[in-house]
Amino acid sequence: MALHINLEDLLSARTVESDRIEFKEGWNPDATYRSICAFANDFDNTGGGYILIGVAENPVTKTAVRPVIGLTTNEIAGIQKDMIGFNNLVKPYYAPRLFIEDVDGKRIIVLWVLAGNERPYEVPETITAKHKSWKYFIRKYASSIEAKGTDKEELNALTNNIPFDDRANRHAHIDDLSMVLIQDYLRKTQSKLAADVGTLSNTEILQQMALLSGPQENFFPRNVALMLFAEKPHSYFPYSYVEIVYFPNGADSKEFIEKKIEGPVQQQITDSLSWLNANILQEKVIKVPMQAEALRVWNYPNVALEEAVANCLFHRNYQEREPVKIRIEPDGILLYNSGGPDRSIKREDFMTGRAIPKRYRNRRLGDFLKELKLTEGHATGLPAIKKAMQQNSSPEPLFDFDEERTWFQVTLPIHTSFVQKLPFALNLNKVKWDLEGIDSLLDQLLDYSDLSEAGGIAGGIAGGIAEDDELPDIMIVNIVRGIPGDIASGIAGGIAGGIDSKLTVVLELAQHPASRINILGGINLSNRAKNFETYIQPLVVVNWLAMTIQASRRVQNNSTSPP
Repeated sequence: MALHINLEDLLSARTVESDRIEFKEGWNPDATYRSICAFANDFDNTGGGYILIGVAENPVTKTAVRPVIGLTTNEIAGIQKDMIGFNNLVKPYYAPRLFIEDVDGKRIIVLWVLAGNERPYEVPETITAKHKSWKYFIRKYASSIEAKGTDKEELNALTNNIPFDDRANRHAHIDDLSMVLIQDYLRKTQSKLAADVGTLSNTEILQQMALLSGPQENFFPRNVALMLFAEKPHSYFPYSYVEIVYFPNGADSKEFIEKKIEGPVQQQITDSLSWLNANILQEKVIKVPMQAEALRVWNYPNVALEEAVANCLFHRNYQEREPVKIRIEPDGILLYNSGGPDRSIKREDFMTGRAIPKRYRNRRLGDFLKELKLTEGHATGLPAIKKAMQQNSSPEPLFDFDEERTWFQVTLPIHTSFVQKLPFALNLNKVKWDLEGIDSLLDQLLDYSDLSEAGGIAGGIAGGIAEDDELPDIMIVNIVRGIPGDIASGIAGGIAGGIDSKLTVVLELAQHPASRINILGGINLSNRAKNFETYIQPLVVVNWLAMTIQASRRVQNNSTSPP
């Protein structure tokens, strides 16, 4: 029977972390069974692992060396015979799933070692030895080691502690699972098992994917099967949907939009992102003074949203009757899920982006989502969110949870260029565009906004004024006189975007000391007082230009004049 995941992804460690994969060039039963025991104990609730026999490992990339070494028919038969006896030496009894796969024109064995339901497991340290000594083994990074001290105590404490998503659901039946969704998943992950749907019985397919639990005569679906492959998971896990609430004018406004997104978990992720893309995401092009290329920014970077939404559905506590909530306000998006982070994570870890859990709440669900490329694994979600926000020049994301770890939320602040303007700044057509009216408007601006917001809005006002051909450029410059330096850059940016292009050329010509004649000549004007007062003097007033030549003459005159 075919493997349930794409073999090429396994050989290249694309969808399964490399520390959950072991490559064995040949049959080494002692080392292999120590790893089987460690994967079955699943100390960190990561979902077990895979052992590939007949494949060498590249020590640098931790992936398979291609072409693979392969196994002969006799070697495969011998390994299968040995394992029948060795499986009985694992206490309690445990048998990994064995697959024979064709790769690079050769045959290999893939052992899928699922996290066991009767941990802790122990196995002889040397399974081939005559006198055997049973020990517990666990995974540490990419190695199988003996569990000692506190690790052994913690392993024993995990007895029969099966993650919720991997438990049998005795209120459901096999027929509650959709084989259409199963086949769609297998097709998307390019599993060879997809071809067997319709040929093998539904029970055989589900068994092969480890989605059933219980005795042969009375199978029950596991919770993860209902989360992913039932048409209405909320029938089994109440309130397991996404609730989106959008307040376009703020939470204090009576106007809001609600959207409920139901269905299998993977569909909730994709449908939520589709709705956010269609209704919320916006791109803005910002022209930068004296720079040919414009800046392109998003109100929220798509990568950050993808990670945040997927993490909410992956890490939520499906035993709690509370939906994933996405709340959108003018200044940001808040994403909330029940179930806080593992207690091994400290609050300060979220500040550094190094929040690596000791155990995952939904180990099997995570495996399926990684196969669908909806999550990455390796605890990369939070660093990816922070990096995406930084690359978009957005404010830092905020992470929060309660001390009891019953909930977790992520806040993505909107990019500052999308912050809504003050109401009076949106009605510029009502302003009297003389110097007195403009000064009054800016006074209001400074009274009702913080300096960073005032800079952006004042810059926009200055740029709009500058585009009015009836206003002289000297008035434009006078607008900013007396404005605090903290917002000067915002105002300057607005003016530079709208003032006469000749002023921009003057600033470019003055990057290095130049005479008045050369500067005016550079903008095709004669050396007249009016041209000087219009295009140079205003820039001197606001300290954008310094009169270096005039200053040197003053020094010279002082040295030659009589006392």
